[in-house]
Amino acid sequence: MELHDVWFVLIAVLWTGYFFLEGFDFGVGILTRLLARNRPERRVLINTIGPVWDGNEVWLLTAGGATFAAFPEWYATLFSGFYLPLLLILVCLIVRGVAFEYRAKRPEENWQRNWETAIFWTSLLPAFLWGVAFGNIVRGVKLDRNFEYVGNLWDLLNPYALLGGLVTLTLFTFHGAVFTALKTLGEIRVRARKLALWVGLVATVVALAFLLWTQADSGDGKSLVALVVAVVALVAAVVANQAGREGWSFALSGVTIVAVVAMLFLSLFPNVMPSTLNGDWSLTVTNASSSPYTLKIMTWCAAIATPLVLLYQGWTYWVFRKRIGTQHIAPDAAAGAAH
Repeated sequence: MELHDVWFVLIAVLWTGYFFLEGFDFGVGILTRLLARNRPERRVLINTIGPVWDGNEVWLLTAGGATFAAFPEWYATLFSGFYLPLLLILVCLIVRGVAFEYRAKRPEENWQRNWETAIFWTSLLPAFLWGVAFGNIVRGVKLDRNFEYVGNLWDLLNPYALLGGLVTLTLFTFHGAVFTALKTLGEIRVRARKLALWVGLVATVVALAFLLWTQADSGDGKSLVALVVAVVALVAAVVANQAGREGWSFALSGVTIVAVVAMLFLSLFPNVMPSTLNGDWSLTVTNASSSPYTLKIMTWCAAIATPLVLLYQGWTYWVFRKRIGTQHIAPDAAAGAAH
């Protein structure tokens, strides 16, 4: 296996880690409006992801940086062609981070309600737009012979990509619901399990349609295996949720996300961005990659840094592993005077 193939796999792993981790905190952000009935319950939901949401975004930064260094032509074409949707995602992530930090800075109800609304929308929009973006990457876009995107914004809003957006939105919401059931106590835990059932059923139907479409267009034997794993794991996650096995349900919803991302990258390889105008104009792991020397240096850096990132993130999740409920929210925090 050549180094550019190795880095294609590593970038797939980074995106998988990002969607697994950021997926449930996007889902929890969406649930602040769908599940929580009052301010203490919204505080509980925010507290479940408060210690980890910014660490989860490390995976996005690493995936973007690795793409820039390992496949600069892919990075340039992707960020120029998808400029508006990626800019919207970036703005959402910035506002979302500010909302988490600023919400409790003032006690006024309107102040806190506005930041909570921001958390909801800046969780929902990226959850949808990431699916649209990856749907277009797998389907292919209008690239000319110079590997430049010559389409427009409306070309990106095609049925396949929009269906992909619904897949990530529903999967992340389900992932967040089972995470909420795993991390909370009392009434909010019960309601999270009930909501997870309905969201999980919708996600199963939408994901099955999208994955079958992907398999029919660009799949092979390996991607078919990933499709089967994704669907079986998602159904099992819904069943485990109904049985009250939140740990198993969360793990299986995570397996679903891993399998879906794996299927997309398996369907994509050896391309990194297919051209719908001419197959010879597609970006591949070969013509989009950096020099072997650059990839070699990156490999050594990744071998040293990756274990450290995994260790500190694992430690963070271990420290904040206990369940919480409204009884853990201090009266002044519930009233908005503290975070």
